[in-house]
Amino acid sequence: MATIEVITREGDRIEVEGAADVSVMEAIRDAGVDELLAMCGGCCSCATCHVYIEAGGEDLPSPGPDEDDLLDSSAYRTDRSRLACQLAIRDMGTSCRIRIAPED
Repeated sequence: MATIEVITREGDRIEVEGAADVSVMEAIRDAGVDELLAMCGGCCSCATCHVYIEAGGEDLPSPGPDEDDLLDSSAYRTDRSRLACQLAIRDMGTSCRIRIAPED
């Protein structure tokens, strides 16, 4: 289990726990955070689970080509942008802080 501190678009902070075998997107969605739309259900075919990694996750693998292309479609991409569906809880370490990106 890992603890993820999720910061919503309004600035609310929510602690979410996730098992190692789920994605960050699944953990956030399962915790009832509605702003993370994840319209494709985690298939890496949209960018509605765009987040910023604010702390933790230093050893994450780089985005793959599909994730990189989808992030390029966002006007809000930064060097900390990732798609939550492509982040495995097991790769995040024991805790991290993630901010939900503005909606495109």
